[in-house]
Amino acid sequence: MSHYIANVRDIEFELFEVLRIGTLLDAGHYGDMDSGTASDILRAVAEFAEGPLADSYAEADRNPPVFLPDEHRVLVGDPLAKTVRSAKESGWWRLGMAEEIGGAPAPAAIVWAVNEMLWGANASATFFFLTGPTMTNVLHALGTEEQRRWARLANERQWSGTMVLTEPDAGSDVGAGRTKAVRQPDGTWHLEGVKRFISAGDVGDTAENILHLVLARPEGAGPGTRGLSLFCVPKYLFDPESLAPVARNGVFATNVEHKMGLRSAPTCELTFGGHDLPAVGYLMGETHAGISQMFEVIQHARMTIGVKSVGTLSTGYLNALAYARTRVQGADLAHAADKNAPRIPIIGHPEVRRSLLAQKSYAEGLRALYLYAAAQQNADVAEHVSGADAELAARVADLLLPVVKATASERAYEYLGEALQIFGGSGYLQDYPLEQYLRDAKIDSLYEGTTAIQALDFFFRKIVRDGGVAVNHVLDGVAATAAECAAAFPEPAERLRAGVEDVRATVTAATGFAFASQQDPRELYRVGLASTRLLLAFGDLLIGWRLLARALVARAALAGDAGRDEQFYRGKIAAATFFANNVLPTLAATRTILSDPDLSLMDLPDAAY
Repeated sequence: MSHYIANVRDIEFELFEVLRIGTLLDAGHYGDMDSGTASDILRAVAEFAEGPLADSYAEADRNPPVFLPDEHRVLVGDPLAKTVRSAKESGWWRLGMAEEIGGAPAPAAIVWAVNEMLWGANASATFFFLTGPTMTNVLHALGTEEQRRWARLANERQWSGTMVLTEPDAGSDVGAGRTKAVRQPDGTWHLEGVKRFISAGDVGDTAENILHLVLARPEGAGPGTRGLSLFCVPKYLFDPESLAPVARNGVFATNVEHKMGLRSAPTCELTFGGHDLPAVGYLMGETHAGISQMFEVIQHARMTIGVKSVGTLSTGYLNALAYARTRVQGADLAHAADKNAPRIPIIGHPEVRRSLLAQKSYAEGLRALYLYAAAQQNADVAEHVSGADAELAARVADLLLPVVKATASERAYEYLGEALQIFGGSGYLQDYPLEQYLRDAKIDSLYEGTTAIQALDFFFRKIVRDGGVAVNHVLDGVAATAAECAAAFPEPAERLRAGVEDVRATVTAATGFAFASQQDPRELYRVGLASTRLLLAFGDLLIGWRLLARALVARAALAGDAGRDEQFYRGKIAAATFFANNVLPTLAATRTILSDPDLSLMDLPDAAY
C-alpha cells in the first residue's frame, strides 16, 4: 500500500467550487483544456503519484544514491531509476510549459495543484525529472534564439537541470560569490569556482545530460549581485545542432552531502574547472543581468517549496487520520471512571480530535492559500478570482510568494510533528512514513531563502517598496469576506475582521520603525525582531480568510443537495470555525508584542548567551 494519500477532492473543491476556474477553462481560455479535462488530469496524476511515483519513496531513502568520488558521479539504484523513468514517460512535467518547447497550456493553479501531488508523493525523485523542464523553460524565456532552440531539444532529450547559486563562504549572501567567468575568443566562457548545496547536481544515468544554470562573475566585473551574470554550463558538451553529447565538460561533482532528509536526492558540491578540463559555459542574454534572470528560477523554486510543504503536510494528516480511526486505546474520557467502559478508537479522545482538526485546517488552508496565490499568476484568472488587473495581480503574486513559502514550510513542519504524535511511539519508527515526512520537510524552511530572509523580503520589498498597494488590496479582500460571512458565521467572521485590524496595526508599526531608522539606525533592529512573526501572522490571517471563504461555499452546497458530499462540506465549515476560534485570536497577542519589540537583547553581551 502506498504511503502517499492524495486529496483530489479538496483540490477540485478549491479550484472549481471556490475559485471557479472551470468557467475560464470551459470558455476556451486554455485551448483544449476544459474543466472536465482538468479534472481528469488531476485524478490521473493522483493515481500516478499514489502508485509508481510513491513506490520508491522509502526504499530510496534507506538506500540512497552512492557517490563515486574518483569518478565524480553518483550511482542511482534501480527502484529510484525506475520511478524517474516512469515520471518522464508520464509527461506530467510538460503541463504549463511553453508550447514552443513541448509544453501544454494550463493555468498556473492547475499546474501547481499537479505539482503538489508530485512533490508530496516523492520529493527526492521529483528533483530528478521536474527541475530540468524548469531550467529549460527559463532558458527559452530569457536565452538567445539559439538557446531557445536548445531548450526545445533539451526537453525532447529529457535533460536534467539545476540552479547553481550558493558558495561555501557566501551562503545566503549571493552577492559575495567568487566563481568567475573568463570570456574566450570563440564567445564561450570558462567558469572557475566551487558551488555548494546544488540539488540533483548529479543524477547518474537517469538523464543524458544536465544543464546547470550558474551565477558567476565575469572577469573584471564589480562586486555584489550587480556584477553577476547567468551562464548555461552543461555536464557534457554537445553538438549545437542535435544536442547529442560529444565530450565531458569541466564541471564535476566533488562531494555529496550527508543529509537529515531527502536522502535520495543528491545534494552536491560542484567544482567548475580545476580537473584538467575547462568548464565551458554560455552566457544567457546580457552580462550583469544574472541576478534578475536567476530570480525567475528562484521565484519558481520558492513557490515549489511552499507547494511541496503542503503536499507533505496533507499526506501526513491523512495518514494520521486513518491511523486514529483504527487504533483502539483507552475509554471515552467522559466515562473514564467506569472500569468496564469499552475501549474506543483514539479519534474519540479530545486532544487527538483537536490535533487532527488543526492539521486539517492548516493542510487545507495552506492549499487554498497557494492556489489563490497561483491564481494571481495568470492575468485572466486573477481578474476572475480577485478583480485585480494584470499589474496589480503581478504585485499581489509577488507579495504572496514569501508568505506561501515561509508559512507553508514552517507550519507544515510544526503540524507534521503533531501528525507523528498521533501514532505515539510507533510514529518515531520507520514502520510508518511520518518520521521520513518530518526529515524530508525540515529543509523547506531553509533552502531558497530561510524564513528570516523571506520575512525581510516580504517587509522591505513587498510592502515598503511597493507602497503598501498589494498588501492593502489583499487585506481589503479579507475584510470584504469577513463582512460577507457575518450573517452566516458571525463569530468566525468577527474574529477574521479583528485579525485584519491586528495585522494592519502590526504592519503600520513595523513601517514606522523602518522610517524612524532614518534618524536612528537602531530602529531597524525592531524590524528585524518583528519581521518573521509579522510574516507568519499575515500567513495565518490569510489561511483563516481562505478557510472562511470555503466555508461559505460549503454552506451553500449544504443548502442544496449535497448527497454523499455532506460530511465533506461539513468538514470545511468545521475547519474554518476551528481556525477562527483557535488561531486568529493569537494575532492580537502578536500585535501587542510587535508594537514595541524589546531591544534589550541587542545590547546583551555575546558572552551572556
